[in-house]
Amino acid sequence: MKVSHLTRPLIALLVVAFTGLGTAGAALAAQSPHDGGSQPVYSYANAVRETAWVDTGLKDPQGRAVRVAADIIRPAEPASQGRTVPTIMDASPYYSCCGRGNESQLKTYDSAGKPVQFPLYYDNYFVPRGYAVVLVDLAGTNRSNGCVDVGGPSDITSAKAVVDWLNGRATGYTSATGSTRATASWSNGSVGMIGKSWDGTIANGVAATGVAGLKTIVPISAISSWYDYYRANGASLTAGTPAGLATYVWNSGAQSGCSSVQSATSAGSPSNGNYTSWWAQRNYYANAANVKASVFVAHGVNDLNVKTINFGQWWDALGANGVQRKIWLSQTGHVDPFDYRRTDWVDTLHRWFDHYLMGIDNGVDREPVASVERTPDHWVDDPSWPAAPSATTLKLAATGTNGLGRLGSTAPAPGATESFTDNPGQGERDWTANPDSVLGSRVLFSSGTLTSDLRVSGTGSITVTASSSLNNARLSAVLVDLGPETIRNFEGSGEGITTLDTKSCWGDSAAGDSACFKDAAADTVDVDSYVISRGWADLGHYASLNSQQQLTPGKAYTMTFKLATTDHVVSAGHRLALVIGGTDNGQITGNSRPRVTVDLTRTTVQVPLVGTLPK
Repeated sequence: MKVSHLTRPLIALLVVAFTGLGTAGAALAAQSPHDGGSQPVYSYANAVRETAWVDTGLKDPQGRAVRVAADIIRPAEPASQGRTVPTIMDASPYYSCCGRGNESQLKTYDSAGKPVQFPLYYDNYFVPRGYAVVLVDLAGTNRSNGCVDVGGPSDITSAKAVVDWLNGRATGYTSATGSTRATASWSNGSVGMIGKSWDGTIANGVAATGVAGLKTIVPISAISSWYDYYRANGASLTAGTPAGLATYVWNSGAQSGCSSVQSATSAGSPSNGNYTSWWAQRNYYANAANVKASVFVAHGVNDLNVKTINFGQWWDALGANGVQRKIWLSQTGHVDPFDYRRTDWVDTLHRWFDHYLMGIDNGVDREPVASVERTPDHWVDDPSWPAAPSATTLKLAATGTNGLGRLGSTAPAPGATESFTDNPGQGERDWTANPDSVLGSRVLFSSGTLTSDLRVSGTGSITVTASSSLNNARLSAVLVDLGPETIRNFEGSGEGITTLDTKSCWGDSAAGDSACFKDAAADTVDVDSYVISRGWADLGHYASLNSQQQLTPGKAYTMTFKLATTDHVVSAGHRLALVIGGTDNGQITGNSRPRVTVDLTRTTVQVPLVGTLPK
């Protein structure tokens, strides 16, 4: 994950303060259906705060057992009554390097090493309602030993081992190196994982193992395939390198002796864009058939950090395997729902955990599957998602102006072509700024003016047949809404939100751990064009992502690749356009300048449409 974005914290939630109760009657009420869900009847101030170091079963390169630190906060009353509780768990590499939430909260400890501050609102809100909250340091980060391997076996096993421990299947200890056992006798074995970005990615990966006891996951802006975080169909995205990301989050002490893991990381993620076994090991959607947990996805359709193809392919794979699903799609970039729809988010999340972890029949599983932000702060619900049952194939036809064509059902003339010269210094902003003007670095095809709204909902693709003047070529395909509208300013510093000076409190506070977090509001901008989906490729991977080929100049090659998953309504009076260009500056890397010729007779774009384009 790109450091500049992923270090942005998971946004905290708005919660109302309650007073915890400690009577036996109140304890029973916390896990009983009452007023729609679990109630804040347990004392947060008197909650048990402790750490277990869980044996992952892994060895570091020196042969030492890898233990991960699981910081726990749980209500004291149930255990004293012989009762057990479910767990909400967030496994992260960020608890000491970067922080979580809008205030970059870190874990803190007292002089004896006992946890004091649990970042985010989960503990403040859910512990009084009868949940344990467990925050896990991935191997090689914060207080865990071992090596960071960026989404691989070390990462996933770090979290899976804690789920196993909560179910009595793994061994825990009261210290990092000691032999005194720690047991989770207070746990009922039901676990829900949650987290934004890398944290949510770990939730995806653990769910893909099929581990027993994991009842639900809530991945927020999460990766489903690390290849699709760093690469796009053979092209390198501007996200840095996996090895570089590892150095950003690791505990330098724990990482001593991990050079072999770093070497394997670098070797397994070559800059030529090849899909290797290293990437395959970090492809979670390929193992969606193993998922037993329900999945509540939240993602911004304008997330240029964790690209939306990550939730799209995960969602489709889960659906193909009958997984219970729910999805929220905002207009933001890489932002947590707490910052764009706070009250509704905490209410929905509360009912989701109550249902899947406490067994409360509150109807959340029968509500609309999807909630989509249509315009800033205006949401619509859908009974299923995506809205388009299949993609519509659109054709590209030339007009009398070279570089400007027609998008729709009209077939191109026999032998029709369009050409552009790659300019690595330009990108989608340049390509879409003046859509009716000729620009040598791209070709643009637009529909006629829409007479009714047109919804693009789902994952599209493009099949391009093109030749290059050199032995290489980058390809970019950009789907654009041409017309004025107000959108969230996802390219701004807050990626669509503004953090306010006011605070709201959800849950209970204690010394060193406040339940109060900064509020946020929509940051909007007026635009004349809006990119709604993107896709990139290296034409040298036309035959296979496993191997890059040198192109024969002048020879045509055909390649099909996906466009980013999206949900957007192109309003009546607007036009839908497709841009085909070379290197998309700021999105993919490249430095050559081939002349690329597109064969229009063998190039089509498949768009998931609800509605029709004008003839």
